[in-house]
Amino acid sequence: MKVLVFAHRLEVGGTQVNAIELAAELRDAHGHDPVLFATPGPMVELATAKGLRFLPAPEASWNPSWARMRALREAVRREKPDLVHAWDWPQCLDAYYGVHLTRAVPLLVTVMSMAVPRLIPHAVLTTFGTPELVDAARSAGRDRLGLLLPPVDVHHNAPHAANGGKFRARYGLAPDDTVLVTVSRLVEHLKLEGLRRTVRAMAVLGRETPRLRFVVVGDGTARQSLERLAEQTNTALGRPAVVLTGALVDPRPAYSAADVVVGMGGSSLRALAFAKPTIVVGEQGFVSAFTPETADQFLYQGMYGLGDGDEGDHRLMAELRRIVGAPERFGRLGAFSRDFVVRHYSLESVTRQLDGLCRDAAADRPALRVRATDGVRTAAVRVAGSAVPQTLRARIGRLTPRT
Repeated sequence: MKVLVFAHRLEVGGTQVNAIELAAELRDAHGHDPVLFATPGPMVELATAKGLRFLPAPEASWNPSWARMRALREAVRREKPDLVHAWDWPQCLDAYYGVHLTRAVPLLVTVMSMAVPRLIPHAVLTTFGTPELVDAARSAGRDRLGLLLPPVDVHHNAPHAANGGKFRARYGLAPDDTVLVTVSRLVEHLKLEGLRRTVRAMAVLGRETPRLRFVVVGDGTARQSLERLAEQTNTALGRPAVVLTGALVDPRPAYSAADVVVGMGGSSLRALAFAKPTIVVGEQGFVSAFTPETADQFLYQGMYGLGDGDEGDHRLMAELRRIVGAPERFGRLGAFSRDFVVRHYSLESVTRQLDGLCRDAAADRPALRVRATDGVRTAAVRVAGSAVPQTLRARIGRLTPRT
């Protein structure tokens, strides 16, 4: 079938990589015809390398966006897709009101965030990236659900798939340095807490282990504040213990150069594919190394976690000391990590799941009454939780039924 993949703005990020790699694998392994519709950004380079046709979407500061809905309707008119696959709630809203509600174009929604958005219409087949989120969505009254684990190209991301030595040389990392690596968007939401905690931990651990270095790969709105914190740490230690590289379209050399990876989500899964010991840093003080003892927990909840609210650095420092201080375990832990990600998250197995979900979504055509009711409910939720001016919110409220 023809699938119009409606993705995020193509900045450097894990979800963008997921959307592009899954679309290409749907074509190569299952014979579908994908076309990528998204706001342009650096990851257009990856889409082009994968041979995907790309249709530019306009920017949107609010969703649903009239400009993006118009552009999407025009793309659907030209391409005549059997299915629109929308990634996360902003794209879902544009697709729902732009072509699903009005033109009955089948819609599949994929959510890779670590929460169940109330905005997703209930009657739309929606996938989540962890079994825990599927269970949470079901408990919230949803039944059109699927599990789509974050995919990892385990051939492209593998030991010796990139030159870690050149990466070390480029950023002044000696062969005998112990290198921690984080690959992440440098943004306030989800990411900044763990990044700041790791940089602060370096101010202490960098004195205990003089050859310890921390490399942050990524860019975003929080970069300046993180750079200031890194400068303070480096000044206190009297050496460049923390290095920020900026964003890399291909971060594989950074994974290859790492001794230990610190992070969450898709980045930590790619670290496992590189057979690297990995420490997952979540929110509200959560920190845990990926080990045979914690693997089942992470398979259920994802490579993420919520702590008890204690955001001090002592737990992270203890976990770093435990992992970094036992280099003789790196090989065994890395081998277990790679086997885990190959068994559960390989691009091939996740694409097989997506193929079935696409077929189910394309075959499902809810009645107009169902689509309209869903659309009104979602509009009410959107207005209630938004920054819409109070006068406009009141007008819309008069038009939406009370539930």
